[in-house]
Parts: sequence; structure tokens; C-alpha cells
Amino acid sequence: MTMRTERKFHDSSGGTAFVVRVVPKSARNEVAELMSDGTVRIHLTAPPVEGKANRQLIEFLADLFQVKASRVAILAGEKSKEKIISVEGLSPTAVEKILRDNIRDK
Repeated sequence: MTMRTERKFHDSSGGTAFVVRVVPKSARNEVAELMSDGTVRIHLTAPPVEGKANRQLIEFLADLFQVKASRVAILAGEKSKEKIISVEGLSPTAVEKILRDNIRDK
């Protein structure tokens, strides 16, 4: 029997942690989907080369959440499409609402 892991938005020290799945080399930067397990699928135009997609992800999320880029961090998964992100200063409820409000083609 396989148990499905639910990934939700969690309180982390002074902010919120959540999981993203990055799709690099996309046509546009966008929040594409909030998947059934809670993972946020994000499309980025940057290629996954020399940290370009990671830098673009941080800039994109900082702009989306209207915080300084220094308040957005990749906690795990720097070399993976699946990453754990932390946003300082926002509650899990606020982060989830902003992401849901910005899903392309809801």
C-alpha cells in the first residue's frame, strides 16, 4: 500500500515553507498549478544552467509576494526541479492565497 504525501504550506522560522516544481525554458514566468499534493508548479523562461533558473525563481517569487529577494530562499533542491522554498514575513495562509490568486488559466 502506497501512502501519498501531502505537501502543504508550513510555518518556518519567521515565514512559510512550501514545495515548488520548476519547469525551466518555458514560454513565460508563471504560477502554473497548485497540484493535488500541495506542490506548486512554476514555469520559468530561464534555462537550468549555472543557477539561472534558481535566480529567476527567487526574483519571480519576490515580485509575486512583494518582498525583497533576500526574503526568499531555496532551502533544498538547488540542483533539482523540485525545491523547498522559504518566504520570510508571510503566513502560510497569505502565501497560499497569493499563489492561488496568480495561477494562470484557473
